[in-house]
This record gives sequence, structure tokens and C-alpha cells, in this order.
Amino acid sequence: MATRRAIGVVAVVVVIAAVVAFAAGTFGHHNRNASAGHAPGTAAATARSGKHAVQTTFEGPQGPEASWVVAENRKPGTTKWQISGTQSPNGIMGYASRVQARLGQEVGLYVSTAAPQFHVDAFRMGYYQGKGARLVWRSAEVTGGVQSPCPLTAGINMVECQWNQSLNFVVTSAWVQGQYLLKLVGSSGAQSYVPLTVWEPASHATYVIMSGVLTEQVFNPFGGYDLYQGGTPCAPNHYPCSTRARVVSFDRPYATGNGAGSYLGLTYPLTRMAEKDGLDVTYWTDILLAEHGNLLGHHKVLISPGHDEEWSQRMRQAAVSGRNSGVNLIFFGASPVLRKVRLQASPLGPDREVVNYRDPTKDPLYGINNAEVSQNWWGQPPANLPAHTLVGAEYIGYNNLQNFPLVVSDPTSWLFKGTGLAAGAQIPGVLASDFQAYDPVAANNPPGVEILAHSPVTVEYHPNRKFADTTYYTWAPSGAGVFQSGMVSWITSLGACPPATASCPSKVMRQITGNLLRVFGAGPVGLRHPSQSNVAQFYG
Repeated sequence: MATRRAIGVVAVVVVIAAVVAFAAGTFGHHNRNASAGHAPGTAAATARSGKHAVQTTFEGPQGPEASWVVAENRKPGTTKWQISGTQSPNGIMGYASRVQARLGQEVGLYVSTAAPQFHVDAFRMGYYQGKGARLVWRSAEVTGGVQSPCPLTAGINMVECQWNQSLNFVVTSAWVQGQYLLKLVGSSGAQSYVPLTVWEPASHATYVIMSGVLTEQVFNPFGGYDLYQGGTPCAPNHYPCSTRARVVSFDRPYATGNGAGSYLGLTYPLTRMAEKDGLDVTYWTDILLAEHGNLLGHHKVLISPGHDEEWSQRMRQAAVSGRNSGVNLIFFGASPVLRKVRLQASPLGPDREVVNYRDPTKDPLYGINNAEVSQNWWGQPPANLPAHTLVGAEYIGYNNLQNFPLVVSDPTSWLFKGTGLAAGAQIPGVLASDFQAYDPVAANNPPGVEILAHSPVTVEYHPNRKFADTTYYTWAPSGAGVFQSGMVSWITSLGACPPATASCPSKVMRQITGNLLRVFGAGPVGLRHPSQSNVAQFYG
């Protein structure tokens, strides 16, 4: 829970080092975007007619592929998306009027800087021959200026900026669907990011990679307050903190990751791997799951890549409905569906404030609209619907001081195909930060939970829990599969390790992740690989 900031910083360093140190062809296990390309006739040209890419899909060795992803990642890439030089936190910073945008929508940018001038470079993140991104758009030079301090709303401790708009742009067909980093570049050398997801409502892609921006925002300490700590900090790991915010706003910059939060560590390595392999992907945020959950049925797999604690009622309903109708779910991070939040409008638009009072009786909606009351998902009415009923495991705690190996339980599983791993084999250094585990005495565990890895850990919060579990179950009658990793660091482990690393897990972790994506991408997993409960082997 509280540890995400620490792992995010480490992960960003590792990912950027990997991009610099490793040339094309070394990141990932299969490059569908090499210059040799596909055989003639297998990849149709991208078509545009006032819409984003119309895709041709076909079965590839790593799973369903899309011609537009292959074509996109053949385009010239650049490493200039990276932040260079030592940066001051307040050198240049900004936020956007939209967290996600689609074709034709206008996006406003609100920037504060002491630099006389600045411009914006929009980079679409992907593989691009190992360079990691493509420059899609550059703004004109804009006059800089230091914006006013962001006020604090008493009582709820919400920091919400009221800055003047610096510039805007319209999402044209040049902005291919994907995850973007808008790089703010000041004439003084100051640089920072503003994240943006460009989405395609008409997509029927196999995989939805969903950025957990709600969790990003509730851990954002810009202005001194987030949903875990306040301007007068509580003792470390003391929750709930009395001075914390009850509402946080997207109308402010991210204070971490040079403005990108933990995106580069906890989401980007998966995007890079998927686009290198040409997989049939599309991109959402969790806000889109809340707003357009009915579209989930157009896809086969919903992927929650990083740290994804904050879920609204509408998000959970959409995920449950998707599972029940055959959509496979992948939770790569620990502690998903932990906090029950709701969204409300800010002055810039709908669903830009995230509410969580933690104590449901303190929420103004308590007794009025209990379905939307904010709290934890477990332990207390009116919600009292723990995450394990959907995810298959529960949050058990964290360790900020050491990493642990992933220990294979069932080497015969499809997950470990081709790895050569035996029962008890250890993949070093994979587990870090927050952890999940199966709870044998929990009420309403999903049927048929299969433990694929059972890894010894030492945790705070629940010190009696000694193992983290990687689990999988299939849901009858739809056949949907639900996978959860047992850790917050799975995606981080996909990044290429720095040269001095003694035992690098990334190669085998990419192979395991490729198995998971390929098997889940074929549709309801239970129709081919129904889970076989083995929890008694580990929990009696």
C-alpha cells in the first residue's frame, strides 16, 4: 500500500537504464517489428478515414497480432523522450485537462515554469526498434510563467490547482491510440512529463492494457497531500492518517517520476514488450472502465499492469460482468481492488476528483447512496466485498527493504511452458514491495483456485503471512480465467537489468509473461486450461 512510491522510483531508474543500455532485439523474446517484416500479404495497410487505425489481426507466435501495431513500431523511433540532466521538482511542471482523449477531442495543458519559454513534445510509447517511443507532435514555443499556488480545501484536504491554460491541441488521426508522455521542455533546460492515454472507442482488440491512474493520483503527494499522508505527516505506515486528503484531484501535476508517476516502472515495460511482439492491443485508463465498462465485452483480456488499489463501484461491476461473460482478467500488481473510491467532477470536467473517506460513516453519501459510499472494499458495510472474491487472493502486506525470489509450484502448468523450470525452482529478485496470497479460511473464495507459485516472503502488516501466491482460477460457465501475480513488481521484472546485475530475471519473466498473454489471448481460458485446485497442498 504505502510502498508504491519507493518501488516506482527504483523501477523508473531500471527502465530508463535498460532503454539506454540495450539495443533493438535484446528487449523481449520475439521481434515482430524487425525490418524484414511479415511475409507479403499477411499484414494489411493501416486504413484511416477520419478514424484511428482499422486493424487486421492474425495469429502470431506470441498470440493475436495487429497489423497496425506492427506497422506503427516500424516507424522511426527516438530516445529523446527521456529526461536528461538534473531536474528541479519545480523547474517545469504541468497537467492536462483530460486523462484520456479520443480522436477529435481538445486537450488543454496547464504549465508552470520559471523558464522564459517552453514547448511540448508528444511521444507515443512503444518499442520502435528499441528506442522506446516516437515523436508524434511538437508545439510551438510558448511563453512561460510561474502559476499561482494551488489552494487546499479545508476539511477534505484536497489540493486542486486553478492555473491558467498555457496551450491546447486537438487529437487528430496522427495521434495513434496508445500511451503518451507529453514532455515539457523549458528554454532553461527544465523538463518533465504529463501522461495522456489516447483511446479508440471502436476497438475490438484482443488485449486492453489499462493504466491505473486512480491509484497514481491517490498516491500523488503534490502540494503535500494524498489519500495516505497529509501536510502534517503521520508516522510511517500509520493508516488511516488523520491529516490525509479525503479527495484528490487530477487538476495538479504528478510530484513523482518527473511528472509521470510510476508509469515508466509499472506499466511501460509491458507496453514495450507487447508492441515489440506486435500484439493486438488497445489502451484504456481505469476511468474508462468506470465510464465505458460496457465496451469490455468487445475484448478478450483486461490487463491491470501495475499498482491498482483504487476501484470504483462501476469499475468492479464492469470487471465482474466481463468475467461472467468470458473476458479473461490479468492482475499483474498486488493489492488490486483494495480501496472503494468514487469519482466526481472538478472545474475542468467529469471524473477528475477521486473520493475516499476510508470510514464509510464519514462519507457525505452514507445513508443516502450507499452503493457509491467510499471506504475499503473489505471488512465493513455497506461494501464488505473483499478483493479475493474477484481476484482470487488477498493483500497481505509489504516489504520495502528486500526482494524475494519467485518459487515455482507447478512446473507442468501452461504458465511455465518452455522455461525448463522444475518444482521449487527460484527466479531471483522478482518479488518486491506489496504482496498477495491465497487465504484458505476466507469466505467466498472463487472455486478451483490454482497456486502456480508459492514464494516465501517477510512482510509488515500481516507478519504471520509467510508466502506470496501467484494464482489462477477459471470461472464457470463462461470459462474466463483470472490471473493474479502475487506481487506489485511483476511488470518491473520485465525490464532489462543493468549490466552489473548478477542474476537477471527479465528473460525468463518475459517468457512466462508471453505464455500468459498467448494463452489468455485465445479467449476464455477455462475452455482449454480449466484451473485445478491445489490449495490443500500448501494450506492443508
